[in-house]
Amino acid sequence: MRKFAKASVAFTAIAMLALTACSSRDDNGSSDAASDGSSAAAAGFAADSTIGVALPAKTSENWVLAGGLFEDGLKEAGFTGDVQYAAATGTVADQQSQIQSMVTNGAKVIIIGAEDGGQLATQVEAAKEAGATVIAYDRLILNTEAVDYYVAFDNFKVGELQGQSLLDGLAASQGAGPYTIELFSGSTTDANAKVFFDGAMSVLQPKIDDGTLVVGSGQMTVKETAIDGWTAENAQERMDTLLTSTYNSGKVLNGVLSPNDNLARAIIQSVKDAGKPIPVVTGQDSEAESVKSIMAGIQYSTINKDTRKLVAETVNMVKAIQKGDKPQINDTKSYDNGSKVVPSYLLPPVIVTKENAAEAYANDPKLSPLTK
Repeated sequence: MRKFAKASVAFTAIAMLALTACSSRDDNGSSDAASDGSSAAAAGFAADSTIGVALPAKTSENWVLAGGLFEDGLKEAGFTGDVQYAAATGTVADQQSQIQSMVTNGAKVIIIGAEDGGQLATQVEAAKEAGATVIAYDRLILNTEAVDYYVAFDNFKVGELQGQSLLDGLAASQGAGPYTIELFSGSTTDANAKVFFDGAMSVLQPKIDDGTLVVGSGQMTVKETAIDGWTAENAQERMDTLLTSTYNSGKVLNGVLSPNDNLARAIIQSVKDAGKPIPVVTGQDSEAESVKSIMAGIQYSTINKDTRKLVAETVNMVKAIQKGDKPQINDTKSYDNGSKVVPSYLLPPVIVTKENAAEAYANDPKLSPLTK
């Protein structure tokens, strides 16, 4: 937000009101910003104001679900919601344009599920200049101080759970090691992808070091394992290549670290097409097709990150900001975006296998029937 000099007593009342709308300050000219770095929350705004929600392309069920939940939740809370998705082509440019439009249209809060968290600094800084509060939703926005809050599931914990699940699945299905595995990570444009991978490797690397796990291809870095755009096609193509190059002479693939369900299904399809035994495969997002696969004993695990809860917490954050209150946060040290540590509200993820699926989805009307 732009900094203003101390007001002169000669200013008219109108000028003073305009100044107050841009920056809340005390009589000494010091900022009245919240201690967490957000100044927009201090003033509050009208209860029927526009709230912008900029979401990425519809690459997973959860992004599709989130849009509808935001529309309903913001409307129920009395706000005017402006929910937009980036198009499947030209996604980053689309989202940049959409955020700028939300700024121009006077959105008081802009919630952003980043298509590429490293390419939105200009837009979020413009939002802050206009007096809006910026909330990064699910994916962190990088390299700017203009992000006020971050709301997400604990992404490092997601990776830890995936790594441990891979080890548990290998031990349960194949007895003692060593086990041959392959590693997949998400799109490099998604700041979460490296966090997931680092969390998983915090569990897997010691087992690689002691020989319990062997990465058959030797590909162990984010650069080598990343799947552009989180697309199933790219994941299947990489798995096809690995099977041809590394597993064409009798070597058995025991397990695959997959960062989400969409990629997990593509990896499994590649293995099926090659006529090879299906390895232990992890996932994330609790997509319906993967829950069915888990119940059928094909995919080993997923992560339950209830989008309903995540959207609800984000809407609660907006309600607090509208009233001029500080929203609830529970983490002030974990998520450094390169310019600041972003105050965060983190929800706990839950690992799901066939054994606990019925319990995990007991309150989910869409997924619960799939576990019967």
